[in-house]
Amino acid sequence: EVLLRMHSVGICGSDVHYWQHGRIGDFVVKDPMVLGHEASGTVVKVGSGVTHLKPGDRVAIEPGVPREMDEFCKTGRYNLSPTIFFCATPPDDGNLCRYYKHSASYCYKLPDNVTFEEGALIEPLSVGIHACKRAGVTLGSKVFVSGSGPIGLVNVIVAKMMGAALVVVTDLSASRLQKAKEVGADFTIQVKNETPQEVASKVESVLGCMPEITVECTGVQACIQAGIYATRSGGTLVLVGLGPEMVTVPIVNAAVREVDIRGIFRYCNTWPVAIALLASKRINVKPLVTHRFPLEKALEAFETTKRGEGVKVMLKCDPTDQNP
Repeated sequence: EVLLRMHSVGICGSDVHYWQHGRIGDFVVKDPMVLGHEASGTVVKVGSGVTHLKPGDRVAIEPGVPREMDEFCKTGRYNLSPTIFFCATPPDDGNLCRYYKHSASYCYKLPDNVTFEEGALIEPLSVGIHACKRAGVTLGSKVFVSGSGPIGLVNVIVAKMMGAALVVVTDLSASRLQKAKEVGADFTIQVKNETPQEVASKVESVLGCMPEITVECTGVQACIQAGIYATRSGGTLVLVGLGPEMVTVPIVNAAVREVDIRGIFRYCNTWPVAIALLASKRINVKPLVTHRFPLEKALEAFETTKRGEGVKVMLKCDPTDQNP
């Protein structure tokens, strides 16, 4: 293990949800719990067996650490391990604090040209990497991203990076769609009260064809329905956003058109990829951060996220750091 002095911690919708509702699905907060799982920091101390890190190293933290070498770990899909430790998922504490201890194997050294803030953004970015891989985004893909929150935006960034020719994004909010344009979306559609079929036909008309891939980042029933209708026959719909446990969808439409529906759970094996992309300047995640607060103003930061202001709210845990 290593002891870290924390630097930057992003606030996620799930953090806000636990704070407001005390549960997400089967994960129920029963005892006081530290939030935060999008984080970076500096190594202060290393355990006796740690060789790849030393005090002073700047690292990005992968929050999910398997507790045992089970069948999922053996096949490289450790995110599916049922006993995994995960920051800020009850009963496991997160890392929104000054000092934090974590498994050394899940701390990744940041190159000098990658900032702490970018290091913290690797966590949401990883969701995009994992989703776009599961979706099979490749050279020339036409992609529909449903939802323009932080996760919709990272999917836009990653899809373009992986070779998508055209990406169209839908959302209720004009300002969020503006952000999607900023990070590389080719088209945006502001939805108001259209039916799922109408949304699907708007997607088709702006792209000039039906997309082979849809990445659904809202979890809203109507959006999942639109995702099915919009996806080209033989294409893939990846469900990233999580909503109610039971959702009514036009499953027969998907079945007879051979639309593959895939889920994702967090991510695996993405940190090295993300660090390489950030270090080579192939992707730019800096526009995602719109608000910054010191740790003392954590409540204000959470309120800002809850109100849906900006995109990504970042907390600064190191009072000695004067950098923006």
